[in-house]
Amino acid sequence: MKKINLPQAAATIDALWSPLIVGRVGDTFVKVARIQGEFVWHTHEVEDEMFVILKGRLCIKFRDHDIWMEQGDSLLIPRGTEHLPVAPEEVHIMLVEPVSTVNTGQVEDERTQKDYIFYRD
Repeated sequence: MKKINLPQAAATIDALWSPLIVGRVGDTFVKVARIQGEFVWHTHEVEDEMFVILKGRLCIKFRDHDIWMEQGDSLLIPRGTEHLPVAPEEVHIMLVEPVSTVNTGQVEDERTQKDYIFYRD
């Protein structure tokens, strides 16, 4: 067992929108990521997804409203909910989601991540 400092782990990531796995709890990954800009509208049909803000401010857009999140805030997005993460400035996040979750949901584009990297300090 070894403790992990989540903000420090996120700070080691080179590429934006490229989650780093910091742990696994059963069939769930715990990931950290550095993000900035607009992602892609997407849906996870069978997976719930939780965002936790480690640093910065993030907007999660839905078709009928927006939710702004600050450091320390979390948001659970239920499966089947279309959403768009938008980070005007760089944000560090933690994601808690099933191992089967594809970061872009049903959308396949240049940001779709199929091979995840595990954190090693």
